[in-house]
Amino acid sequence: MRKAVFAGLALTLLTTACAASQETAVSHDYLVFYTPGQGGAATGVVEATGGDVLSDDAELGYLVARAARIPSGPSIVGVMSDKPIGEIARAKPVAAPVAAPRRAAVKNEPLAGRQWDMRMIGATASGSYKKQIGNHKVLVGVIDTGIDGKHPDIAPNFNRKLSRNFVTDRPKDSKGKNFDGPCEFKGCKDPADHDDDGHGTHVASTIASPLNGIGIGGVAPGVSLVNLRAGTDSGYFFLKPTMDALKYAADNGIDVVNMSFYVDPWNFNCPANPADTPAQQSEQKAIIAGMTRAVAYARARGVTLISAIGNGSTDLGDPTQDTGSPDYPSGAAKSRKIDNTCLNIPAELPGVITVTSVGPSKRKAVYSDYGAEQADVAAPGGDALDTGTSLKGAAREILAAAPRNALRAATSIDAKGQPLTSSVVRECKNGTCSYYQYLEGTSMAAPHVSGVAALLVARFGKPGKGGLQLDPARLESLLYASTYDRGCPASGNYRYSADTTHACVGSTSRNGFYGNGIISAQKAVTIAGT
Repeated sequence: MRKAVFAGLALTLLTTACAASQETAVSHDYLVFYTPGQGGAATGVVEATGGDVLSDDAELGYLVARAARIPSGPSIVGVMSDKPIGEIARAKPVAAPVAAPRRAAVKNEPLAGRQWDMRMIGATASGSYKKQIGNHKVLVGVIDTGIDGKHPDIAPNFNRKLSRNFVTDRPKDSKGKNFDGPCEFKGCKDPADHDDDGHGTHVASTIASPLNGIGIGGVAPGVSLVNLRAGTDSGYFFLKPTMDALKYAADNGIDVVNMSFYVDPWNFNCPANPADTPAQQSEQKAIIAGMTRAVAYARARGVTLISAIGNGSTDLGDPTQDTGSPDYPSGAAKSRKIDNTCLNIPAELPGVITVTSVGPSKRKAVYSDYGAEQADVAAPGGDALDTGTSLKGAAREILAAAPRNALRAATSIDAKGQPLTSSVVRECKNGTCSYYQYLEGTSMAAPHVSGVAALLVARFGKPGKGGLQLDPARLESLLYASTYDRGCPASGNYRYSADTTHACVGSTSRNGFYGNGIISAQKAVTIAGT
């Protein structure tokens, strides 16, 4: 996940009109979530306050309304503002291209020696690649900051026709401070094969970089990648684009969706926290309702949903304080007491497979959130502070593809394209250079699981919408069978430093650090169907 606590991304704070009269009132656009079957009643509430209903998404149960004040009533679950940066580009569904399965050239990629993560899960030339690399009919959606579809180590597997960008970048935030920066494309709308941040490209590369003699290999190097961009250049996710990305995935036959983010502005969404204003409580209720409905909609239509658990170094079963919310606009955060009724979204939603992170020694990464109820599986996500390994520094992190433009913007390479930091690797072949970057986080762990899920769809999926389909409940069962048990440490906890100790609760087969175990591509390509 993005930013120090995940690859997370933000929504606007709910604002209310403070007009003395209807004539001077300022109207705002709101997402108004209503109770099932109460769309008509919610419309009546909006209109009774002088507002207008712009649209009604009956499938997810919310109105887009323009009003001078926040609508409220028994038919309304929650309300949050909808700013222009959350608008999406509406696009008609198109059929996915169907390509014939490809055989892997079973040999090491040039940078495979740096991929300790793939060796840990058995995704190597001598491991899972010999049995199964996936199939282009398997569609993996990446809800993130974008995918560099032109990257030489992504392009062969990039499904350009299905890829979409659901956000419009915004140069400045609501306070006039720099947000996404100057627009690179007309209308601040990046094309669907572009990534100015690099996070989404790294995630996509881990899932499905092809075996093409360039750079690295992904977990499932023969599947198709679909960009479902819901994050802005500055790394914030907005509720409406995220819901629309999930709905699009459901309606277009996407098999697996990777979600390495949390929906901002709230790290923890508390529906009734006394530290929050009524408007803030309503906003958090809206996030919970909207994402719960979008996730359920997608899962009911065959999408398996995989999420990073988060990088807050927190036991999600017993959270006590949130100091980083709301994180938009800049300077709005406050410290508030929280409890287990507060949810991290989407990691704690029903139907989502949640992933913790381990370092090279298989120790739970110090930054990784955890929880006996929340952790489903574990995967390599890197840990520069892992003391149980001979690897040093950045080599303890995850290496995957990076967009040249993002590295230039971050001054990680010079004007001639030479790396300025050990965290960036440049590889050139036949006059073409590609770039790779070491990163760590639960954002990096989740795509390993998404890749393994894609291998299982390739093995057990049946012809269906988009190419192949596999029921999410069955895929989840197969995924858990594709793990190796990893019990709690003998002491019951990991002591990372004098002031940082994480307690592990559970059995060898299921616990708060590793869930059902560490994922294995090798097991996924050899287990019998259930």
